Amino acid sequence: MPQKTEFIKMVAERTGVSQKETKQVIDAALDVIAECLKTGERVTLTGFGTFEVRERRARQGVNPQTRAKINIAATKTPGFSASSTLKDLVKG
Repeated sequence: MPQKTEFIKMVAERTGVSQKETKQVIDAALDVIAECLKTGERVTLTGFGTFEVRERRARQGVNPQTRAKINIAATKTPGFSASSTLKDLVKG
């Protein structure tokens, strides 16, 4: 599994753009996605998938060390749904 630096290198090789420029573009794209999610917007990349903010309800849990019941607060979490195109590609 490629790490970010290896991913940047792979994209740079495919596009013929320097690794430095590729890193700037990838970082900017990820920043835009993160900023959109922060404001509650969905980001859809056609043929790839959709990034969105998902709401988790408040719930009751159990502390595994003490077995005491605890309240877990509601929270927002980032989520990703793959497009059917991406799913089909992965299935082979």
